[in-house]
Amino acid sequence: MFKGLGNMAGMFKQVQEMQSRMKEMQEGLAKLRVSATSGGDLVKVEVTGEMKLTSVEIDASLIESGDKEMIEDLVVSAANLAMEKMKAAHQEEMAKVTGGMDLPGMGDALSQLGLK
Repeated sequence: MFKGLGNMAGMFKQVQEMQSRMKEMQEGLAKLRVSATSGGDLVKVEVTGEMKLTSVEIDASLIESGDKEMIEDLVVSAANLAMEKMKAAHQEEMAKVTGGMDLPGMGDALSQLGLK
């Protein structure tokens, strides 16, 4: 009868360890920054681990061109690329924490965070 309690205690310990690793991962990702460029490095953006755009740099020659539509397109392109890089970093870290296990509901959780 009490044999199953040992298994449950072990599972509970594993869950606690995973929660601790997840918290550490989230703290580490919050500090992470990725950048991306577009237009042959004419536009550079930086995104945080919290998926926030923190900087946009536009080369002076691009501004001088006066091509508003191209500037807008290049900013969007660089921002999307940076966010894709950050999503990949999130997924890589998640795989480390879970040991590559495909946990039920994890895909849904990542989707809700915009990470899948």
